[in-house]
Amino acid sequence: MAIERGNPGSKKSSGGDGVIAVTRAMGILDAFRTGEAALTLGELARRTKLHKTTVLRIARTMAAARYLVQLDNGSWRLGPGAGWLGARYQTVFGQTACIEPVLRDLSAATGESAAFYVREGTSRSCVVRVDGPQAIRHHVRMGEFLPVNRGAIGRVLLAFSGEPGAPYDDIRRIGHHVTHGERDPQVASVAFPVFGINHRLIGCVAVSGPINRFTPKACTKHVQVLRKAASQLGYELGSGVLPPVVPAS
Repeated sequence: MAIERGNPGSKKSSGGDGVIAVTRAMGILDAFRTGEAALTLGELARRTKLHKTTVLRIARTMAAARYLVQLDNGSWRLGPGAGWLGARYQTVFGQTACIEPVLRDLSAATGESAAFYVREGTSRSCVVRVDGPQAIRHHVRMGEFLPVNRGAIGRVLLAFSGEPGAPYDDIRRIGHHVTHGERDPQVASVAFPVFGINHRLIGCVAVSGPINRFTPKACTKHVQVLRKAASQLGYELGSGVLPPVVPAS
């Protein structure tokens, strides 16, 4: 923790300003209601009873810390920092209970590490993961941000978010994706999308491990097990709807 040193007479004012700034920042987070995707600067100012210039200054600071994100039209939405703060709170109460058992079964069936990812802008983040049972395995920290444009997981998230062109058209046609050493030269992955209500993409479930273990035969097995896991997670988290899957040529 940084300690500011200076004029004793200024400490009270500085500390008071800091408390006010924190209170205002919390007020901006609290302004978002359930189901609201984004709020304009004017609406944030109205709900927090602050001047627009004050809201804008604080919002930009919060965006730098990833608690808010400014959209192209100038409005604001909650960022991944706010999401992970909520996720850490929910973990205390076992809110990941519906995902973790599925991943444990998936890991046991494949012998590899299993994880559930979501997309956040140009990144993907590991929400829940279960390490594989073997001594040599792929490990990713929960909450870690990785590029969304590399690896089977990122490619699936992009494909089913509507990314045009190759290889995304093929991924949408097949319904899943396999990569060998694309993001990490030593790691292979097989990934499936997970959909919620109205075919809305929730995230991606995948197994990953050392590239030498992901033979064509092993990948075929993983695809079958992953499809069931994706369907179960879809049912638990949303509607359980998956796109039609055709055999890869």
